[in-house]
Amino acid sequence: MQMTVEQSTDASFTPPPLAWKTIDWSRIRQKVRRLQMRIAKATQAGQWRKAQALQWVLTHSRSAKLLAVYRVTTNRGAKTPGVDNVRWRTDKQKLQAAFNLKRHGYKPKPLRRHYIPKPNGKLRPLSIPTMHDRAMQALYALALAPIAETLADRYSYGFREGRCCADALERCFNILARRICAQWILEGDIRACFDEISHQWLLQHVPMDKQMLRAWLKAGYWEKEQLFPTNAGTPQGGLISPLLANLTLDGMERAVKAVTKQGDKVNFVRYADDFVVTGANRELLEQKVKPALTAFLKERGLELSEQKTVITHIQTGFDFLGHTVRKYEDKLLIAPAKGKVQILRQKISNLIHSAMGLTQEQLLRQLNPLLRGWANYYRNGVSKRTFQKLDWHVNRILWRWISRRHPDKSVRWKRRNYFSAAGDKGAFSVRLSPKNGPSHMLAVYRLASTTIQRHLKVRGTANPYDPSYTEYFQKRRCFVWRIRWGGRKTEAVAACA
Repeated sequence: MQMTVEQSTDASFTPPPLAWKTIDWSRIRQKVRRLQMRIAKATQAGQWRKAQALQWVLTHSRSAKLLAVYRVTTNRGAKTPGVDNVRWRTDKQKLQAAFNLKRHGYKPKPLRRHYIPKPNGKLRPLSIPTMHDRAMQALYALALAPIAETLADRYSYGFREGRCCADALERCFNILARRICAQWILEGDIRACFDEISHQWLLQHVPMDKQMLRAWLKAGYWEKEQLFPTNAGTPQGGLISPLLANLTLDGMERAVKAVTKQGDKVNFVRYADDFVVTGANRELLEQKVKPALTAFLKERGLELSEQKTVITHIQTGFDFLGHTVRKYEDKLLIAPAKGKVQILRQKISNLIHSAMGLTQEQLLRQLNPLLRGWANYYRNGVSKRTFQKLDWHVNRILWRWISRRHPDKSVRWKRRNYFSAAGDKGAFSVRLSPKNGPSHMLAVYRLASTTIQRHLKVRGTANPYDPSYTEYFQKRRCFVWRIRWGGRKTEAVAACA
């Protein structure tokens, strides 16, 4: 009977593809998405046994296994091996890896411990699973994601499909911009969230295969030729860890609402383990909201960071997701945080100063992605003046770079050789003449040329695994919905707001 169900949903009775490159990935995604939608529908109806059965079908289907390996081998960590030092490079290795994703007899290997520096000078532990363990986590994450999305808080935006930082910031704008909005904000931060989550709580409340979950949580990590046990937390390098963290923190909004009333102007916004709660006065946040959050987190083995959890007035402003949210009299502005601007300035200086041996083209190909990515992230806020100042800083450092390379050349010579390719714009640029193809110009990216766009927040109840929202998310993925004519929303914008 199990084979019949799987054949009817996944067509796994067909022969395997001859080569990795012959796989029709659009069809594979459609098959997996179809099962995910059925899981979400069963979860919405409270049919937990049906949802569990559909999860089993998904994790044993050929399409999901292929998609799991595809995800592992195409993301940024594809070149980073685990403790076994194995990487899947060839198409044959990837195809064989998909067929080896089996639950029976599976035992994960220990995690490889690596440390990355944090902005405050401390080190963040990063635990890296093997490629096979990552693929298994990706496979079971496909089955867990529909349930996590269906049960998620409305205003939680971290690690969720179709949501981003801009949605969380736009939510902040909506709940703070008007004159009658709340004036006090609780900035919350959870201390070592990923490292301290209770294993017992996860095993009791996460709706997935308990045997697989227990194996991942208790795998341990390998450091300095020694195996260390893991008694709490989820590995920050694991693919399924963001889902587990979201399932752990979902319910914070309800916990806050349960101890407050409508006139308290309490609103909640969360992105991963960073969150803000608004309130009508300081006493409300100190005496009701903060104790409720403390009790909620204690049950899950977590606690608030006393250093980072503060209560501030909106006129003073607060930092959230790299932005400063502050009201000047009755006008709310969301601008790049000064600390993030300073970090970018330092990165630009270090990159250019270390590029003395590079050509102008090589320097631009390293510098432009950094500038363009930073500008795209901050394009939804009040960033134009910051962009202009950063452009001035870039030009100043580039001029120093030119002067160090050519200390004996005149100013006119430097401008003619390094700034004339862009024509009248006078930008740091170079004319490229490849052997095959027409010549073209490569210029430094000007942050001030980035168009400031107001982001349209995703609906709080929108679920990408709900068929009724399929068209909604398709429209949001295109660029047409961002266009505004004459200050009024177009029909496409209105459909996605």
